[in-house]
Amino acid sequence: MNVRETMPDTLAEQAISNHEIRKVVTASVMGTIIEYYDFTLYTTATALVFNKIFFPGESPLIGSLAAFATYFVGYCARPLGGVLFGHFGDRVGRKITLMITLMIMGIGTLLIGLIPPYAQIGVWAPVALVLLRCLQGIGIGGEYGGGMTMVVEHSPPGRSGFYSALMHIGVPAGFLLPIIAITLLNAFMDQQTFLSWGWRMPFLFSVVLLGVGLFIRSQISEPPAFKKIQREGSQASVPVLEALRHHLTTILLGIGAKIAESGLFNIYAVFAISYCVNVLSLSSQVILYGILLACLLECFTLPLFGHLADRYGKKRVYLAGMIGQVLLAWPFMLMLASGHLGLIYLAIALGLELGHGSTFGAQGAFFSGLFPARIRYSGLSLVQQIGPILGGGLSPMIATALLVGWHNNGLIAGYMALMAVISALCALRLREDNAPTDRL
Repeated sequence: MNVRETMPDTLAEQAISNHEIRKVVTASVMGTIIEYYDFTLYTTATALVFNKIFFPGESPLIGSLAAFATYFVGYCARPLGGVLFGHFGDRVGRKITLMITLMIMGIGTLLIGLIPPYAQIGVWAPVALVLLRCLQGIGIGGEYGGGMTMVVEHSPPGRSGFYSALMHIGVPAGFLLPIIAITLLNAFMDQQTFLSWGWRMPFLFSVVLLGVGLFIRSQISEPPAFKKIQREGSQASVPVLEALRHHLTTILLGIGAKIAESGLFNIYAVFAISYCVNVLSLSSQVILYGILLACLLECFTLPLFGHLADRYGKKRVYLAGMIGQVLLAWPFMLMLASGHLGLIYLAIALGLELGHGSTFGAQGAFFSGLFPARIRYSGLSLVQQIGPILGGGLSPMIATALLVGWHNNGLIAGYMALMAVISALCALRLREDNAPTDRL
């Protein structure tokens, strides 16, 4: 009798839980899409546009190097955003903090689309670009940690890998949207029109994504883990200091484990564009098609690897992905340098859907489980925002510098493999928590 009486409540609670996790995942995916829409738009424009309109008068490769330097500045601003918003996210709440980070990202992208070119305002053009890039970086620095924390803390037991990987679909999806936009603009505009004003249209469109994202995010609730902390009044006084004081080794290893995931992603999807356009003299539109296809395929491999992480272990899947990317480094550069379009497409696809997909699919739940809930937003943000400075922020610039200085693809492949080895060794030393939602 008692069992039957409690069954409807249990089923109702399960239905509410399933409905809530779907809303949280949708909101987090939307935030990630906007995050990577903003960053991808910037990176693609860096390879195709900014080196011409904001850094004129140099060779294409030198102009790209200068533009990638402004790209790196955004990465440097991300830890500031992670510390700032991690503090409020752990003390005040995940939801309101994520609303603010979304607004900062969207507004920064919109304003970049309004900067006059160097020919009109001179040095103030690259100065404005750097300042707005910093604004983007601060917003993005606070976005990921909060979004991932929301997902893993709402996830059912034993499913955090799958649901966190669903959130990561926002990364290739965020790549798809601006690349589709730029591909279409390239197809229907001549080069002069595109460089004059066409490139600005995707930046201005970000305001639409911002509105949709704010609406979706307003519908979600705080996760149970944070509600419990609020009820008990057990929030950390200064979360980032507590994280550094009690989890410094974990943070440092997490940063090292993150380097290759972000660094190799930007080799596959950012440096590859610059290499094919500036070295192989291939059409930018043709290369964008390859990136587009690879990003679409990664939308399907990410949840697959998230499921495998739940089944076989997040750390094990992450390490397997890193080892795979060590082995892929040299073949990737050989296929890219071949100039054969089919091989270039294959290289990018293998890099993104398998190499990056395997590590990124397992990473969210793996890294979230490293920290208790009271400092999870701050701890995860430190790992996720400092790691990419040494990885994704530097990798296009270092690869381009190796190309300019030595014209040696083997050095670039060696750099790729070195990143993966470092990250694999760091991940090997991290412990794995299989139930991050329960670690309060």
